[in-house]
Amino acid sequence: MDDVLSLTIELCRRPSVTPDDGGCQDLVAARLAARGFAIERLDHCAVRNLWATHGDGGPVLVFLGHTDVVPTGPEPAWSSPPFEPTLRDGMLYARGAADMKGSVAAMTLALERFVAANPAHAGSVALLLTSDEEGDAIDGIRHVAQVFRERGQRIDWCVAGEPSSARVLGDQIRIGRRGSLTGYATVRGVQGHVAYPDKARNPIHALAPVLAELAARTWDAGTPEFPATSFQVANIRAGTGATNVVPGELTLDFNFRYNPDWTAPSLQAEVEACFARHAVDVALRWHLSGEPFLTPAGALRAAVATVLAERHGVTPEANTGGGTSDGRFIAPLGAQVIELGPVNASIHQVDEHVRIDDLEKLAVIYREIAQRLLVR
Repeated sequence: MDDVLSLTIELCRRPSVTPDDGGCQDLVAARLAARGFAIERLDHCAVRNLWATHGDGGPVLVFLGHTDVVPTGPEPAWSSPPFEPTLRDGMLYARGAADMKGSVAAMTLALERFVAANPAHAGSVALLLTSDEEGDAIDGIRHVAQVFRERGQRIDWCVAGEPSSARVLGDQIRIGRRGSLTGYATVRGVQGHVAYPDKARNPIHALAPVLAELAARTWDAGTPEFPATSFQVANIRAGTGATNVVPGELTLDFNFRYNPDWTAPSLQAEVEACFARHAVDVALRWHLSGEPFLTPAGALRAAVATVLAERHGVTPEANTGGGTSDGRFIAPLGAQVIELGPVNASIHQVDEHVRIDDLEKLAVIYREIAQRLLVR
């Protein structure tokens, strides 16, 4: 496994559906330990977390990734078995090839090459991996960030290997992400016969004007760095299965993807006020997946842009689109965070794939970013 493709194939052969790691981190840890990296396990519950560091003190550059993958879906729908990596037409097909075992392999090779060429580099360089990015994201980087907070671990710059590119490698980078807030509403009614509505209270009817108001509202116009805040319903459940029964209860799951014009408490207050205006008997609970974050112009963005432009002829579009990533847990530690990885067109899909040539290019990009930030 002396190149990025070989390591990517070996990682993709290991079934690691979240939160399983499938032995991927042990493979990476053994390689980096042989190159002089200090290896620390920060496992929590069923989740594996690897912290591999080289050097001492600051500044601290961290490469961030995950070894877990989403389920394959129906395996017969794949052109080749999802955990039997297959090379075809210049692509590597496998679950996790793009999201994000290709990036993990590229980071590993980049770090090996970087410390071999620069054993006395300034500050520290590190690799942080989890097996809980695609799942609940509770015992992974969220947990590690709390450990780092408690012991005062410094992080200056973080490059997350999420598949950020749109059409060609490096044409798009993420410089931040919207916040994600999920609400769970239980609307209480009174069950009864549909022929006697005076003896029942229909929770579906009670919810209807609330849902219409929330869904129709323009929450904001966005900012120069962030798209507009969005409200989306994920699930509604009610009914007994019979057509002559008014249900006694309804449950609603919904999500906000929001920009810094809002905070989680302010959105919660707006929703609660809407239910109150319509006199709905509701119980609400909330889950904050992450607050919005933004990396302003600075050393990290400059290094990434320079490497992509000078060595690869690409001027990246910097934006905050897409979903969430583990960068949302690292940014509050005071770190500048950039997401830079392969083309994302096939992630989470049947026949997920990554361009073979992009794997080695990505390793070169990661190494050169480290070179610009940590070699004086």
